Amino acid sequence: MPQHATPPTEAQPGPPLPAPAPAPELAMMWLSSPALPVGGFSYSEALESAVDSGVVRDEAGALAWLRGQLQLVLARSELPAAARAHAAWGAGDVALLREVQAWVLATRETAELRLQSQQMGRSMLDWLTRLLPAHPLLAVAARLGAPPCWPLGFTLGAQALGLDAARSLHALGFSWLDNQVQAALRCVPLGQSSGQRLLHALAAELPEACAQALRLREQPQAWQSFSPMLAVLSARHETQYSRLFRS
Repeated sequence: MPQHATPPTEAQPGPPLPAPAPAPELAMMWLSSPALPVGGFSYSEALESAVDSGVVRDEAGALAWLRGQLQLVLARSELPAAARAHAAWGAGDVALLREVQAWVLATRETAELRLQSQQMGRSMLDWLTRLLPAHPLLAVAARLGAPPCWPLGFTLGAQALGLDAARSLHALGFSWLDNQVQAALRCVPLGQSSGQRLLHALAAELPEACAQALRLREQPQAWQSFSPMLAVLSARHETQYSRLFRS
């Protein structure tokens, strides 16, 4: 009997292929964008209280305040912790991630600052879970036992989008700077031109802050989180009568 060829069957569609990682420059802009749904725009990080107390009155005062935070807080604690977390995500080192997380949360000197770090980190994890639900780093995050705080959450996103440590720190630093300048525009208040001058002055100092953080990445004993004025004003902001920003 003649052999009849089996009629061809229509190929069944497979699962969608994952989208390729964006170019590093685009990933940096994506993660530092105010449109990222983590709520950074809703916090002034005590700047509103500094304005209310008369510590910041104008553009010059805003520049001094933000420069102090960049040099005394971000470069010495937030960014080094993020750099160490970035390496830990890359190695899948849950013990090290827990160690960095414990340090960050223990050094948030007010309930406001601690809750901000926890909320933004949790929101970053939620966003990544929706964006890249099958990414293997999410399984590492699940082993933490708690949602990552902000430096861990941001570097989780940076690793997932393929950013190296230096680019991750630049994106994290600029994200902070952009949100703080926007806060200054609203609560000092300042005009758009003043905001651009603040960005121009402080963006020039950001690379050295990131370089310092990378040098401190393997020296957690040298990290410092001592900013008493920031702590006092943040505590005052928690009960400030009239506020534009979240506490």
